[in-house]
Parts: sequence; C-alpha cells; structure tokens
Amino acid sequence: VQLQASGGGLVQAGGSLRLSCAASGSIFSFNDMGWYREAPGKQRESVAGITSGGSITYANSVLGRFTISRDNTKNTVYLNMNSLKPEDTAAYYCRAVTWRGDVNWGQGTLVTVSS
Repeated sequence: VQLQASGGGLVQAGGSLRLSCAASGSIFSFNDMGWYREAPGKQRESVAGITSGGSITYANSVLGRFTISRDNTKNTVYLNMNSLKPEDTAAYYCRAVTWRGDVNWGQGTLVTVSS
C-alpha cells in the first residue's frame, strides 16, 4: 500500500492549508491513520490521528486549529489547518497502521508558514 501526501506549501501566518493523504488501496485496511510532522532539528511528532471507528486525537499545540477527517469513498485522509503559525512549519507525513500492526509512511509534504 502506498500513501501519497499532498497539499503543502507556503502560507502567511493566520492562513490555512489542507493536506491530503491518498491511499493506493482501501483505507479500511488501516486501523489507524494520522499525520505527523518533523521540523528542522526536532523529532517527528504526532499531530492528529483518526481510527477506523472515528476516534480522533490531536496534539495540544494544534487543538482547535487543525481538523483531521477521512473520506472512505476516496480512500483519503485530510488535515485541515487553520490559523497557521510559524511554529507549524515542518515536513508533514501521513502514517497508516494496518490491523496487524504494520506501519506505512507516505512521503513528506512541506508546510512553511511565514511571519
């Protein structure tokens, strides 16, 4: 299964972006999908996650600003990012975990927020 992430770009502080993560197969193959980010010089961190049952988690730093959702008909998970801050600048990665625990990563999509 391949994960194709897209939607990154350059935006001013306060702006919005929507990231997409399209799976090559059915996203019902995955128990858990989510977005991680890695800023320069920092460790990769979880941003948001959504399970097949619809349970959602967010990092405290993005709570109230980011929204994760999934479209099962398009095998795609989205991350809507509003009120972006310079500290949100990072490479964003999509991750999907199968029911047996296999972890799949998509390629990163770069988000740059200018002040």
